Amino acid sequence: MVDPTADVVLSPVETSLYNNVQALLKEMRSQSSSQKGVHRWSLQKKLEDDPSCSVSLIRVLVKELDKKLKRIHKPQSYTHVIPMLHTLYYAVIQSGVMIPSSLYQTVYECLMKLLILPSPYSAVALRTLRSIKMEMNTPGSLYQKRVTAEQNLNNNHFTWQEKVFVLADPAVFSAPLEAAVRKHLEASNFLRDTTTMEISVVLRVLQAGLGTSCHSSRLAQALEALEKHTVEKYFQEVVSAVEKSMKHGAGGRTIYLNKLRYIYGDILTASKGRTTLDHGSVCSNAMPFPEINFLLWSDEDDLWDLLADFAQCSHSNSASVDEDEKGKRDSGIERDIKESDPDDTLRSLATKPGSVIKRRNAFKSMKPADRLSLMQEKIDVFPGSSAVVKEDRRRHTAHVVVMGDDRVLGRLARTYHSIRERESKHLLLTRKLKLQLYYVPFSNVESLLSSPDSPCQNGCRLSLASTLGRVDPWYNSNINSLGATISKLAEMTSILKSQQSLPLLDTLCYYLRCGMQPVNLPLYSVKMTRSSCGVSSVVEDVFVSHLDADIPEFRHLKEKFTSRFSEFPSKSTVELFAAVMSVSYSKMSLSKRKVKMGEAPMTCGVMITSEPAALTSGEDHLTVRFDSLNPGYNTTIQTQNISIRTMEHRMLSVCLDKDSRRTYTDVLRIEISPCLDPGCSIRSRFSVSQEREPLISKYLDKVLSLPINTFTGVTA
Repeated sequence: MVDPTADVVLSPVETSLYNNVQALLKEMRSQSSSQKGVHRWSLQKKLEDDPSCSVSLIRVLVKELDKKLKRIHKPQSYTHVIPMLHTLYYAVIQSGVMIPSSLYQTVYECLMKLLILPSPYSAVALRTLRSIKMEMNTPGSLYQKRVTAEQNLNNNHFTWQEKVFVLADPAVFSAPLEAAVRKHLEASNFLRDTTTMEISVVLRVLQAGLGTSCHSSRLAQALEALEKHTVEKYFQEVVSAVEKSMKHGAGGRTIYLNKLRYIYGDILTASKGRTTLDHGSVCSNAMPFPEINFLLWSDEDDLWDLLADFAQCSHSNSASVDEDEKGKRDSGIERDIKESDPDDTLRSLATKPGSVIKRRNAFKSMKPADRLSLMQEKIDVFPGSSAVVKEDRRRHTAHVVVMGDDRVLGRLARTYHSIRERESKHLLLTRKLKLQLYYVPFSNVESLLSSPDSPCQNGCRLSLASTLGRVDPWYNSNINSLGATISKLAEMTSILKSQQSLPLLDTLCYYLRCGMQPVNLPLYSVKMTRSSCGVSSVVEDVFVSHLDADIPEFRHLKEKFTSRFSEFPSKSTVELFAAVMSVSYSKMSLSKRKVKMGEAPMTCGVMITSEPAALTSGEDHLTVRFDSLNPGYNTTIQTQNISIRTMEHRMLSVCLDKDSRRTYTDVLRIEISPCLDPGCSIRSRFSVSQEREPLISKYLDKVLSLPINTFTGVTA
């Protein structure tokens, strides 16, 4: 319905779009998971079918944002700002027509007002503002940069490249489902043609810059009639014009538009006599899909191999990357480094350079800039950080999407920690690639995600998806709803090669392009002392969501006494006090004082759950539930550090992130604490100057978090 209080009369097109936007916002409050994401996808398709609608949609969105500004004192009114900002950005980048300068100015002024909102709303507004300003000065630049990077179109001016890797957990993907999802996501890979992509970029940039003076149908046919090398020449000219204009800012707009007019006229002249009658544009208005690499994630080293291959391929002309670096993991060098102190390794390199160089010359002392590049995201939050870290010069981005339940995020957490650990010893990937992590929840068990206001229950394998949905309602609407879409793919006998039949691919691309605000899920380190055949050993691992530990021999007793207490709740006189665990933990208080719990009577299990600060409005912490045979002794505590030791020669079975593949048996003791980031290990003699080190040491967050991209991010 049209807003009756509106003081501006809307055109029929704007009225229709207004109703679409209202339905989209209403969808966020809907409890029906089957309807989630449908209206956004329908609106996206509407813009692709009629690109001229984008101007009207932008007007509608600006009016709606202005209404939100008038109710800015009401916190609940912030929720809808995020979807409108992302819809605005997508309308601009999808637009196949020129957007009037006056409308851009209105959008710019509206976004400036939104900067007074609290984080993370202001952060998303600022990102959108920068994109709008870029498009104001250089029309068509957003589309050109996005498509050129995603399609890896070779040129001499814009060198960014992007790759998308989708890693699916085989624990939840059956063979038929895996084949169906692979076919769906890789559908566009077989239709990829470099010349077609170059034509698309040239056409869209000229349309955005020249407006009505550019006859789209005629231009499209002219480009189709040209030889491939000629199309490439004009593509290079367009990219060059965009890059030069961006360097000059607003002052280069006139020169830029004149250059586009020249290119437009030259194309028509070069194709004269080759074109046929005008039957309309042959180019699709939809943004082309990026190439997607889909695989079942069976080996955790697969991710390292994919990233190393991408880094090597992207820098094939650079002497800094070679085959030896990719294979360093298996060369013996890394094993030597792990078994010795880095300082000792550096010392041996200095005293015996000849013998080491003969082996591969694979390990060198890190330069200060390389060491700081590992910490760049953390340092960027400092006031005055620009003086510490120079501009990010990495030109390539690896988008890694994991599909599965809590278990796949647990594996990603361990792999991410391993990558940071390798990079801290020998920088290979960080200086070349930006790593962006995404999560698409999916479970093979019938499990409904809870609403954003109610967390998953203990048995739910999608607790982290529920967490992200509560932090970001727009993520909940668009990404948490994809599980039903994925399940239906296995039932489809065939997939049409039509964009109308690819909702999963469309939504995934939307997520990759707009989901740039990370939610940092804290990682916890667990050190386990094990006993096997009388020999003790220590194993270290990390977890992101859950740690479950129990004494296997007590499981049957628990079932027995649980049923007894449920039948006779009033008869709870049975006292079971055999001491089996000793527990110590740091109390959640300013003093951080140690509290010693002498013995845990008949405790048969411990369930530990991570509680991110994004949900608690406080500090990251762990919720620890002690499960006793006698329910009267069940207790719950909150802490960040805890140590649990068994008594009477009993053993624990420990499972991390609900993943049976990560189960440890014969455990005598577990020690849990926040996981420190290996990349934040600063040594002043080869890292930073002495005057910088106190500043970094004081303010740097040295705890390692798993950054999962969402649309909103976290409130600071």
